[in-house]
Amino acid sequence: MGTITRFEEIHAWRKARELVREVYKASNADLFNRDYGLKDQIRRAAVSSMCNIAEGYGRSSDRDFAHFLDIARASALEVQSILYVALDLEYIRTEEFNKLYDLANQCVSMITGFSSYLRVKKSPESEIPN
Repeated sequence: MGTITRFEEIHAWRKARELVREVYKASNADLFNRDYGLKDQIRRAAVSSMCNIAEGYGRSSDRDFAHFLDIARASALEVQSILYVALDLEYIRTEEFNKLYDLANQCVSMITGFSSYLRVKKSPESEIPN
């Protein structure tokens, strides 16, 4: 593991970016696309997860970074919750729900691990996992 020099190197950010792409694809489907409120909310939650990882990277301390990771994690969990609404309203099929839910869960796990690492890190010279 090396030192991160750009937020784009953070694996959790890359996974969140993938989540954004897949959420946008799914929410472009006919019925989902017509529900402007739900479509907007799930898209904003996915984008929020990705952007809060990047914003946290730009903060001056590990503690601040970890705080933004917590927000990113909560946004990924929000995506999961909204997916249930989309499934219940039959905007997405079970297979698509499972795929997107799993992708969001991967984001949550990666973000959680990174946040935990930042909170227990001992010295500023320590390498940050990506």
